[in-house]
Amino acid sequence: MSIIQTRGIDYRKIKRVFKSKATLEGAGVHLKRAFGFHEVKMFDPFLLLDDFRSNNPEQYLKGFPWHPHRGIETITYVLKGDVEHGDSMGNKGNISAGDIQWMTAGSGIIHQEMPKGNDIGEMYGFQLWANLPKTHKMMDPRYQEVKNGQFPVVTRENGTTIKVVAGEVEGVKGPVTDIVITPLYLDVTMPANASFDLPTTKGHTVIAYVIDGKGYFTRDKDLFSYEVESSEETNDEKKQIIDNESLILFDDGEAVSVTTADEPVRFLLFSGRPIGEPIAWYGPIVMNHQGELQRAFEELDNGTFVKKHNV
Repeated sequence: MSIIQTRGIDYRKIKRVFKSKATLEGAGVHLKRAFGFHEVKMFDPFLLLDDFRSNNPEQYLKGFPWHPHRGIETITYVLKGDVEHGDSMGNKGNISAGDIQWMTAGSGIIHQEMPKGNDIGEMYGFQLWANLPKTHKMMDPRYQEVKNGQFPVVTRENGTTIKVVAGEVEGVKGPVTDIVITPLYLDVTMPANASFDLPTTKGHTVIAYVIDGKGYFTRDKDLFSYEVESSEETNDEKKQIIDNESLILFDDGEAVSVTTADEPVRFLLFSGRPIGEPIAWYGPIVMNHQGELQRAFEELDNGTFVKKHNV
């Protein structure tokens, strides 16, 4: 196990760094995928992270029309613009700048998500998929929709701010609760020349996604043993400091440590308890076995997919 011992704390080292890759989803939405189907084992319990930031409405207005989900949770976080959503059971709403929707698909839901952007055409948002264990694959669907002003923010003396979506930081709990994988979801902004240490649950998967600026995501700045995926960088100095649209997967340990130099950084940090079960995944449905996938698509065809008719 590659862990750094500092002042008695096992700080997590970087296991791997990924650069997000351009792709098309939905009806033709241009986005960047930080990780997904091909990396699923190493990110358990997380399945996918998409970055749909654009200043061009032609790249997002076609949206994500009606589609099903089963066996997972989708977490949509908006920084700029609006996303209108609705489902086949009559629920509808809008999430705007700073809002989050944590949708537990469970036994099955059919919905749509349509990015609208703001007055000057900006649409910035992220969608994270989290897996559900076998015991909860067929739970009743539900939404937890939280508006920007409802999130607590922890401010440290060095100017670092931590928006707490789910989990707990320094005794401050996020408003998204009762999630099976006991997640931590944070939006962290650090000024230049600052440091950020955060205790993490040993054995949990921890990842960070840089959304602005750059920073060092390990105390061990002299060693570059981790792998860099989809990166054209060959200079060691550039590998030390990790920048926008980069995803960091950490090794195990008791804490993460991030520092900045002459530039601030903003990143999303996620952690969750691994599930460790087989995965059968096709499109928007994730189950444990192929037979369960087949049954799900048969139910879509015969109209019995949705089990719960009010959310």
